[in-house]
Amino acid sequence: MTIPCNTQAVSASGLLFISLACCFLSACATVPTTVTNTLGMQMVLLPSGDFMMGNDTPPEDLARLYPQYEPKRLKELTDEAPVHLVRITRPFYIARHEVTVGQFRQFVQASGYTPESVADKTGGYGYNPSYDPATSRRGDAFEGRDSRYSWENPGFVQGDDHPVVNVTWNDAQALVRWLSQTEGRRYRLPTEAEWEYACRAGTRTQYHSGDDPVSLAAVANVFDADAAANWQKWQAFAVPAHDGYAFTAPVGQFAANAFGLHDMHGNVWEWTADWHDDTYYARSPVDDPAGPAEGEVKVRRGGSWHTWPLYARCAYRNWNNPATRYTLVGIRVVMEAPKPEGVPTRD
Repeated sequence: MTIPCNTQAVSASGLLFISLACCFLSACATVPTTVTNTLGMQMVLLPSGDFMMGNDTPPEDLARLYPQYEPKRLKELTDEAPVHLVRITRPFYIARHEVTVGQFRQFVQASGYTPESVADKTGGYGYNPSYDPATSRRGDAFEGRDSRYSWENPGFVQGDDHPVVNVTWNDAQALVRWLSQTEGRRYRLPTEAEWEYACRAGTRTQYHSGDDPVSLAAVANVFDADAAANWQKWQAFAVPAHDGYAFTAPVGQFAANAFGLHDMHGNVWEWTADWHDDTYYARSPVDDPAGPAEGEVKVRRGGSWHTWPLYARCAYRNWNNPATRYTLVGIRVVMEAPKPEGVPTRD
């Protein structure tokens, strides 16, 4: 695998080791560790490396971490197994933060793109305190689709520094295409494997902050006491802490992981490039898995401000139709790194 100098590579054991440095300074000069792009996104260079992807914690062990959950929920996580070795063979850049409302607005204004929630006139989903989930066919926690809701209005106040929501997978694809064309570099969504590698940052625990769901209070805007005030029937599933945010938080308000990435858990779900398949892990290639060749739903990862801790774990997989627009779902982008000349490879 390629080992970039002045960075760290991650081994399957989860330990970080410093890569060769002094010999390759000239190559490093051509591959900066951070890049700020056209929209003000700070892109962070992650090293190549390998890790164990997925989760095979027995339901009885999960029950000790999540005693308030009915056993059925703990047994429904079979698409997280088997745990398998994944090698990320080349460094790549990933955004330090989720795409913000302000950045998405810049993209829309500069490109002339019309997001799907506006283009098809069906809108998105939003928070309405007078809405009763019992009146909807699916019992959804949010009202929609409704033309009142879009990326500009999720039913609660957001500033330009909050993560954009109500964006579809197709909207995300339009954004990365425009960035690629504008800058002459390849932007894309992370693969599911890249996303979990970036989230774990060398750890093997349920969260990059540890196994205890309470550890999320320091690193993630998830369903906590502030959010539970609006959904009191679910208070038992809330992190017992107040983070000051009942809805989305400005990006970067919580502690970063070892790679320097913020909000990998919580704030908003993040679209990945992959189609979802319950059984894909059993046949996934070791090197740079890109997911099934086809499917019906795209994987989203990481949880949101409204997500219970069980579903904000590093290994948890969720999915939606590419045209779904929801008040909990946003974007984080990847930029491919050029291969530095003169840097050796390791078999």
